Amino acid sequence: MCYTAKYLIEKALKRARHYGVKEDIIRYEEELKGFKDFEKVSGFTHPEIIIYTNEEPFHPILSYWGLIPHWTNSIDQANTIWNKTLNARAEIIFEKPAFKDAAQHKHCLIPVAGFYENHHLKNTTVPYYISSNDDQPLMLAGLWSEWRNPETRKLVNTCSILTTPANQLMTKIHNNPRLNEARMPLILDNTMHDEWLNSYSQESTKTFVKPFPQNKIKATRYDTKKAPQNGALPFIFDDY
Repeated sequence: MCYTAKYLIEKALKRARHYGVKEDIIRYEEELKGFKDFEKVSGFTHPEIIIYTNEEPFHPILSYWGLIPHWTNSIDQANTIWNKTLNARAEIIFEKPAFKDAAQHKHCLIPVAGFYENHHLKNTTVPYYISSNDDQPLMLAGLWSEWRNPETRKLVNTCSILTTPANQLMTKIHNNPRLNEARMPLILDNTMHDEWLNSYSQESTKTFVKPFPQNKIKATRYDTKKAPQNGALPFIFDDY
């Protein structure tokens, strides 16, 4: 995925101003000071990213990428699970112990400037930058959790990005030979944000599991010699 603090914090505060009050905005600005730019960072380093939760849909908070279920009772168990929960197949979140509780109770929105996808070509990979046609943030469907570190007793926010079968454009790009099918992040249309935050049944979740229309996004081959678009820095989002 792609993040820059200035770009996404501006969008986060715009959303907060739409829903919140002056005192809240001051608090959000203070909390988001910890948000940093990243460059070529793997999801396995579990960076903090901005999310909006179903509990406070207008309040941008920082959450570590990689969901740790609330019932995780040791650091070793948390580390083992963490590396397996960066992404969640939307079709089976009610079947997997790591995601089941969050699927029923804790949905979130994850804004990204865009994301990078590796295209496999012979013996190398070529990164493509995927973004919206209007260069506005894409809103991804996610799950989140609050986990209390058993050693420090600190409450930690963590999250996972949902994925769905790829549209035609992403199928051409996401051709990883190790995978059985092409996938893509579950991108939500602007009219679906609040609905996702309040849909907890398995049946209602099925209505969201579909590829985002390819005519609403664009893919640009990423030139490593040039600055990324919008100042966005690359997260390679290739393991679904």
